[in-house]
Amino acid sequence: MPNPSTHQSTDPSASQSTNQSTDPSATSPTKHFSIFSWNVNGLRAVLRKGAFQKFITDYQPDILCLQETKAKQGQAEIDLPEYEEIWNSAERPGYAGTAIFTKVKPLSINSGLPTDKPLADQFGDPAQEGRVLTVEFEHFYLVNVYTPNSKNGLERLRLREKLWDPEFLNYLKTLEKSKPVVVCGDFNAAHQEIDLARPKTNHHSAGFTDEERQGVTNIINAGIIDTFRTLHPDEVRYTWWSHWGNARADNVGWRIDYFFISEGLQNNLKAAEIHEDITGSDHCPVSIELEF
Repeated sequence: MPNPSTHQSTDPSASQSTNQSTDPSATSPTKHFSIFSWNVNGLRAVLRKGAFQKFITDYQPDILCLQETKAKQGQAEIDLPEYEEIWNSAERPGYAGTAIFTKVKPLSINSGLPTDKPLADQFGDPAQEGRVLTVEFEHFYLVNVYTPNSKNGLERLRLREKLWDPEFLNYLKTLEKSKPVVVCGDFNAAHQEIDLARPKTNHHSAGFTDEERQGVTNIINAGIIDTFRTLHPDEVRYTWWSHWGNARADNVGWRIDYFFISEGLQNNLKAAEIHEDITGSDHCPVSIELEF
């Protein structure tokens, strides 16, 4: 795994390379973006463990996307003056929610999933659960998502298949009409058999049904690529482990946290990583590096 980045962002528009270009036609320094995504499963809990502070110190991401914050802004004691905090919290206390902490000043901010279709079911209304947060930067839109879980009994599978997944993809396609997208978060779906430790026994389990897997396939078929699988086509790596049965110690996991990017950004993609060594949540962070 690469060593954690220890650089400080000195340019408000992005980290910049200190190397001088050998190309005389180049007039501006390279802009480098280190972007992390982490389902923290309760930000206050991760802070109490000291895991969040250590992660920030060790990795110093330019942009950090969080899912399942389970808090509103001000409920978690965070001292990160170099970051702008952007929150989209659930109306229901202590539930779901997303946030973005960024050293790079955004051009615009939008909360929620734009749709005129009703998403509410017996479990609640995903439109009121802080599940999507979008920020616009110079070169791309960054979309942070916490996808609804289909539930152990698959009670929310129809919501995923018929409403959430297609509406979310439509939103990405709409954004792409203006500029490329970077999409990250917990998608609550392992795409291929390589993406979970026990595919045969989980074929009809939430997170690995044919319908949920098709949702990920539809994103890729729309020209929005899975960054980790593009750079690491054969690696068996996971991002989430159950609390039960010593799953993390035995590495019986699932890869359900992703970074997707528009195909037009593929030449800008320099790295895509999974950080299994970072603890504090049942998920570990994932990251990409982009250069422009």
